This record gives sequence, C-alpha cells and structure tokens, in this order.
Amino acid sequence: MTLSPVFILLFGIAIGIPVAFAIAIAGLSFFLISGAMPPEIFIQRIVAVTHSFPLLAVPLFVMTGVVMNYAGITSRMMTFAEAMTGHWKGGLAQVNVLLSTLLGGVSGSANADAAMQSKVLVPEMTKRGYDPAFSSAVTASSSIISVIIPPGIGLVLYGFMGDVSIGRLFLAGILPGIVICAAMMGAVAIQSRRLGLQPSLDRPMPWIDRGRAFAGAFLALLVPIGIVGGIRFGFFTPTEAGAMAAMFAAIIGVVYGELKFTHIRPILEQTMQATAVILFIICAANAFGFYMTWERIPAAVANAMLAMTDNPLLLLLAINLLLIIAGMFIEGSATIILLTPILVPVIMKVGIDPVHFGIVMVFNLTVAGITPPLGTLMFTTCAITGVSIADFIKASVPFYIVLFGMLLVLTFVPQLSLWLPDLKFN
Repeated sequence: MTLSPVFILLFGIAIGIPVAFAIAIAGLSFFLISGAMPPEIFIQRIVAVTHSFPLLAVPLFVMTGVVMNYAGITSRMMTFAEAMTGHWKGGLAQVNVLLSTLLGGVSGSANADAAMQSKVLVPEMTKRGYDPAFSSAVTASSSIISVIIPPGIGLVLYGFMGDVSIGRLFLAGILPGIVICAAMMGAVAIQSRRLGLQPSLDRPMPWIDRGRAFAGAFLALLVPIGIVGGIRFGFFTPTEAGAMAAMFAAIIGVVYGELKFTHIRPILEQTMQATAVILFIICAANAFGFYMTWERIPAAVANAMLAMTDNPLLLLLAINLLLIIAGMFIEGSATIILLTPILVPVIMKVGIDPVHFGIVMVFNLTVAGITPPLGTLMFTTCAITGVSIADFIKASVPFYIVLFGMLLVLTFVPQLSLWLPDLKFN
C-alpha cells in the first residue's frame, strides 16, 4: 500500500498549510507519483463532485443564514430570548445559549453563530459587568447547539459523504439539540451564581410583552419546522428545502421592511465566500478519496478497528477518541468529509445505526472546535472578542465537562437521536 499521500497530508497540516490545499496536494501526489493512471483523472475527480444535486443544499442553507441576519430576524430572536430568560441570574448568558438554539434552524453553522454572537452579545455582556472570558466561553460553547438543530450544514455533509438520509438526520438532531440546550443553560445558571452575575432584567417580563416578542420571532421559528415537515411529508428534498428556506427568509425580510435591494450584493458575496471554502475542501477530498479507495485504505482501517473489538459500545468509544483528536487539529467540516467514508462502513458492520452515529460524529467534531490547540470555534471567538486563549480555556472548563458529558449521553443512548426519525419515517 502506498502511504506517501497520507504522510504528505499530515505533514501539510502540521506545517500550517490550509486544510483544503493540504488535501489537494496529497491527492495530486498519488496521481503524479504512482503512475497508476493519468494525472488528468485528478481534475476529473475534482470537478465530478460539483455535479451533485444534494450538495446544492450547502450554499442554500448558508444563504439562508446570511439573509436572516440582513432581514433583522436575528435581532428579533434575541429580543424573544431575552424576554424569556433575561430575569434569571446571568440573564444575558442564558440569552446567549437560547439564541444559539433558536438560530440552529437558521444559520446551520457553529462558526457563523459564534462570530455573530461574539460581535453582538459579548460587547453588551461586557458592558454589564460580565467577564469577557466567561462571555466568550459561553458564546463558543453554546454555538455548538446550532450544528445539531436542523438544518445543520455538518449533517448535510455527513449525509452526502456517508449516503445517509438527510431527512432522518434532520429529525434526529431536534431532541439532542433541546437536551444539550437545557444542559448548557443549567451550567450557565450554576456558573452565574458562583460568579455573582446579575439578571439583565429587573423582573420577569409581563406575558403580554413576551407574546409580542414571540410574535416578532414567530415567522423565523417556522423555518426549521417547515424544513423538517416538508422533507418528512415529501413536499421537497433536503436540497429543495434549502431553496425554500432562503426564499422564506427573504420574504420575511421584505415583510419586516428590513431587507433592502442594496443587500443583494453583500448577501451573495458572503454566501459565495463561505460556500467556496466548503466546496473546495469537498472537491479536494473527493480526489483524495479516490486514492484511498484505490489503495483500499477504508477497508484496511475497518478491518484493523474490528480486529480490536466488535463490541459496538467499545468501538464507539474508540472512534469518539479518534474524532476528538482529529477535531483538535482539523476543521470540523474537513474532518467530516475525510473520515465519514472511512468510518460509516465500520460502524455499520457492527450494527450501529448511521443516523445515530452521524449525530455523535458531528457533535463530537464541533466540541473539538472549542478545544486547544487548533479549535476553530475557539480562535474565531477569541479573535473577535480579544480574549486570550489561556483565559478562554480556563473559563471554558465547566462547559467542557458538560459538553463531553453530553457526548457520552448521545453515544450510549441512541434512542435520544433515533426516536423521532423512527417515529416519523417508520
């Protein structure tokens, strides 16, 4: 077996080459060095993946999140979240967590959610006496919820790379997302009492005012419900759901009077920039995946892992450890794209449901994004808030405990992920 492309990939990542370029260079090296086939095949593999209809869901869901921000829906959701939790101790921190959950059906991206809240909420929390490190830790940790609540982009990528039903994955993420939200709000409550943080509101907001706040966010809250319901009842595919979500977001923005004609250009620019990064990784990974398939690396990895144990729970623990280590060094989307084709056949051989594994894998890799040394969520948040990495890590310890605890719950309680998909699709 020729392992040189694997070493080239690891070396490229180790010296700081962007992941997409490291994958592309490693894939190209196989075609140039092995002589097994013409180098032109490399270009064909790069281009071929862009013809996938399911993959069109990625830019459409990215656009939905961008349109939501310009449409003023994000601010309305924040108002609703504060109306419900602002009177609790550490009220703005609770708003932070609840907003991430509400935006899960909007942005679908943890990095987008963390960046937005770092710009909007963290400065306000700092003004009201919150420690910036604590605020940054809450922001980055709670943004993880947004990848689990549909329509998470990580779930789309996993479904595409692993040939798993995206509709089932979307349903599978709802209950875990709610449970993780509750666990995070509990952790925030404990930390807020320990740190002596005050509520953002002097008293509970009257229910009539909460109703007005809910009415302002109501249309946006319908987006994830419409997406999952439309897929479940066969009105549209996951890809078409992305188009419907983007169109619905634009209509809401027009109704609210905040989406302007001049916003079209920045919306398209931001969508293209975010999409280009993801698609470049996917294209490069497709070429690299051809090399792995040619050399039967997935089969070799599967046999090696199964030789260690064929116990599903022990195997899941081993894979979780592998994913945590990989996620500490490689961005989550790239890791999903690289490892899904390798790991899905392994878990299916021991009877693990690929939908359950998808929730565990996506959550695992996103949690790794807030851990040192190279967690992308950690760096995104700290770059915007100006908090040092050391202070961020210290403030994040209680949230690490909660999130890794939730990872174990998702791993060992598969029905938490499978109950809704089994109920609706069976």
